Formats: sequence, structure tokens, C-alpha cells
Amino acid sequence: MTQLTRAMRLPDATAMVVGIIIGASIFVQPSEITRLVPSAAGIALVWTIAGVLTMVGALICAELSSTIPRTGGVYVFLRDIFGPATGFLWGWAMFVSMHTGILAAIAVVFARYVGYFVPLGTTGIRLVAVAAVLGLSAFNCLGIRQGSRLQTIVTGAKLVAIVLLIGAGLLLSPARDAAGVDLPRAGANLVGPSNILLALVAGLFAFGGWHMVTYTAEETVEPERTIPRSLVLGTIIVTVCYVALNVIYLRVLSIERVTASTRIAADAAEVLVGPVGATLVAALVIVSTFGALNGIILAGPRVYFSMAADGLLFRWAASLHPRFGTPARAILLQAAWAGVLVMTDSYRGLFTRVVYTEWIFFGLLAVGIVVLRQRRDYRPPFRMPWATPLSAGFAIACGAIVINQIVADPVNSVIGLAAVAVGLPFYFFRLKREATKPPVLASGP
Repeated sequence: MTQLTRAMRLPDATAMVVGIIIGASIFVQPSEITRLVPSAAGIALVWTIAGVLTMVGALICAELSSTIPRTGGVYVFLRDIFGPATGFLWGWAMFVSMHTGILAAIAVVFARYVGYFVPLGTTGIRLVAVAAVLGLSAFNCLGIRQGSRLQTIVTGAKLVAIVLLIGAGLLLSPARDAAGVDLPRAGANLVGPSNILLALVAGLFAFGGWHMVTYTAEETVEPERTIPRSLVLGTIIVTVCYVALNVIYLRVLSIERVTASTRIAADAAEVLVGPVGATLVAALVIVSTFGALNGIILAGPRVYFSMAADGLLFRWAASLHPRFGTPARAILLQAAWAGVLVMTDSYRGLFTRVVYTEWIFFGLLAVGIVVLRQRRDYRPPFRMPWATPLSAGFAIACGAIVINQIVADPVNSVIGLAAVAVGLPFYFFRLKREATKPPVLASGP
């Protein structure tokens, strides 16, 4: 088999968007936002703005994916609009840290919550995390149909659990006035624009991963229609869930307790249904992180596969499994590096220093829409509404996020930028070595 199989439909693609975005952060520690914006109205506003900005980014990717429905998504968009070097730097940052780092981090969170039920030491947590990455990677080698089906099932279970938690908060919290928050009093606190911006950055981090569905375009049925719809639907679903969960947290717990909590969903559930609530939330986090892991493992290798097909990565990573039609070697390459990051605990420094740089590339995507709109032959199947003002606003927001990070933490920010820029020598090395070779899609195990 030398071609990717089109198997993902709208429910599968939407499940990927939702399942990747909703990982563990919304259940564990929204305290950073509450600390910066200690009011019920302000917290709801921050989460809503984060959702709106994510929606704009999703609309940008929706138009680009309808125009360039190719495997690799963001990598291909950047390559085709700004040149292969820009696309390569995105893929380089993904592999070195942005994608594999978040994969390793979520795997560790998954393992820690497994440890809630089965005692695990530090080594045990790392081994369980690596086992989860390797096991899901092997499963995703079996076919896009299998991987996307698992994603749909797990995401469905996650959403059911979230709805139940929200329902319990609405139905049971009135009987627990002692734990409830005085919303008028909490809403009276005023905060400055600086705190709102910092809180917004934290909120946007919780929305991360919305773009990954674009990586699977050539394995999606009617990608010109399916991917844009999945991006919009998925972002709406996540935004509603996030705002509703924060409303429940504030309904059940005091502002002070929300600010101090490092496991807010468990604290809220414990107030609602007693000690069993913490156990139920631990199970929810396991399901949620498992779904996020599967989606991230499924999506990322499509970028490395596309880069390899362009001659910008090891040629053997461009092969498809002869039986299953998956980029199995790229999947295993990702699993191996993520496993190294877990076992060495190096994902923490790499990820926290490099992750903010993805907003540079997101800003470029917004600029790319404006550039493409100037071409007379540009006729995208999906056109985002109010493209110029929304793209300009999104690009400015991306710039503000990057500048804010550099000002707040200049040393680590420079290290992060250097980690991305160091990919350029590798790019020119590959370019020099592969310039005379045409792109190939080899068939192999």
C-alpha cells in the first residue's frame, strides 16, 4: 500500500479536536487564571475570550486546510506560503519539544493518576507513561480507522463525564451553601489589563492542540468540508465545556479555595458527593489524558511523514506500512523520542521554553491568509468571515503573547528561540543533501 487511507469523517475529526484540547489542565489547575482574575465575571470573560481567539485560529486553519488539504497541515501551509525553511522550523520545533514535549507531559499526568489506584514510585510513573506512549503508538500503526475510532469513543466518554460533573454541580450545590461562592462579592473585584492578558495566555494554553486535525487531511473524507466543520464544532464544544466547568467550580467552591487548589475538579466533586468524588475525578482525568494522548500520537507523525516525503527528514520516515497504510516509522520515531523525554525528565525544560514559540507560527498563518487573499487565482472552498480584521487581530494577539513571554522570562525565552533557530543548520544540511532527489513515498514496514 503506497497511499494513505481516507477513513476519518466529521464525528471522528471533531472528536480529535475536542479530545486533544481537553487534556488534564481544566480538571487540575485553573488556579492561575483565578489568581490573576479573582472574580466570577472576570474568570468567565477570560475563558470566553480564549475560546473566541481559539475560534479565530481555527477559522484560519479551516480556510487554509480547505485550500491545501494535504497531510502535514500547518507544516504544509507554512511551507507553501512562506517557503520550506519556515515549514521545516515548525516541524523541527514540533519534534524536538512542542509536540513530543506535550506528549511526554500528558503521559506523565496520565501515569500519575493511574498511581491514584495503583501505587507507583517515580520510576513506576515513568515506566507507565512510556508504556502508554508505546502502546498507543503501536495501536495507531494498525490504521487510521482504528486510531480515529478509539479517539471518538474515548472523547465521547470524556464528554459524558464532563456533562455529569456539570449536572451534579447544578443539582447538588444549592444544598451546600457553606461551600458556595458569594458571586456578587467575588464579581466586585476589579483587575487591570495586565492581569487579564496574563490570565488569557494561561487560558489559551488550555485550548492548545486545536490545529492538529489539519495534519490528517489526506486521511479525511472530503477534507475541504470536514476539517473546517470539525474545527468550528470542536472549538465550540470545548469552549462551552470550559466555561460551564468554571461556573461549577465557582458555584461549589470559594474564590480562595479555587485559587489555592491544584486539583480543582476533585475538590469540587468531593464537596458535591463526598470522598468518592475525588476517585471519580481521578478516573475522569485518566480517561481524558488517555484520549489526548491518542489524538496527539495519531496526529503528529503525519507532519514528520510529510517532511520526510519532501526530503527534509530521514527518507525512511516517508514510508507507509504495506498492510495498514499508516506512517508507521514516523509514529515509532515520535514514540521513541517522547519515551526518551519521559525517562530523562527533560521534557519539562524543553517544553516550557519552546512551547510559546508556536504562537509565532500561528501569527504567520494569520498573515498567510491576508497574503493568499491578494492572489487572483485564490478560491478557497471555505472562506472565513471578516478575514482581514480577524486575521490582523489574531496576529496582533499572537505577537502580544510572544512579547509578554519574552518580557516575563527573557532568559528562557531566548533559549526557546535558540532551540527553534538551531533547526536552520539541519535544514540547510538536508537541503544540500537531498536537493537532487525527487520527493518519494516509499512502501515499507
